[in-house]
Amino acid sequence: MKMVSVSSSSKSSTIMKVVVMVAVVLVAATVVDAQSCNTHLSGLNVCGEFVVPGADTTNPSAECCNALEAVPSDCICNTFRIASRLPTRCNIPTLSCN
Repeated sequence: MKMVSVSSSSKSSTIMKVVVMVAVVLVAATVVDAQSCNTHLSGLNVCGEFVVPGADTTNPSAECCNALEAVPSDCICNTFRIASRLPTRCNIPTLSCN
């Protein structure tokens, strides 16, 4: 197993990506068409391997790109809004991504 050194900014970026993935699960309760949005967002699970440390040099698969394209923009925007509020609600420092 190859060990990868991860910088502080990369850790913050990874944390934010994980928060977004968690928000995907939580978003169904907050959007107008929750069931449809949840179904679309759950399809993004195929993108998981592309949002972990070391994946920056790996292009997403066609399956991931197709899943992302299928998600309505309001679902994605709501997910980002929720994800941006999670750190505060979890009593952890707000993340700053450059």
